[in-house]
Amino acid sequence: MKAERQKKILEIINKHAVETQEELADRLQKDGIRITQATISRDIKELRLVKVATGDDRYRYAVQGDKIYAGDQTKTRRIFKDSVVALDYSENLIVVKTTPGAAQSVALVIDYEGFREIIGTVAGDDTVMVVVKPKSAVKKIIGKFASYL
Repeated sequence: MKAERQKKILEIINKHAVETQEELADRLQKDGIRITQATISRDIKELRLVKVATGDDRYRYAVQGDKIYAGDQTKTRRIFKDSVVALDYSENLIVVKTTPGAAQSVALVIDYEGFREIIGTVAGDDTVMVVVKPKSAVKKIIGKFASYL
């Protein structure tokens, strides 16, 4: 039952821009799957779903690491531009402030950009920490991020 339900969730979010847990529950119920909000919340966590910007000041569920970013620089730059509110740095760390709930999407965009100077990103709810090596590359990376805005 759980595997079938989670498979259906993935199918739904791939076909539709689902913005809320309530919308997901409604779609599941239309397909004959009765579900509680708590179960949806657990499924979202287990499936590692994230909210990604759609470019029109809205967000939708997507699979973390999904290739929705790959090869589409217009979309990735739009996600970055729509979500990032501030950039700052200290030593070899860059802090990217985002709108609430958008940090994971922005971190994923940064990861997919493939900067060899970036050795990792850590995302919270509205902040992404970017680790850069060597330290001398920080201003170049900040400049590149600023150009996306």
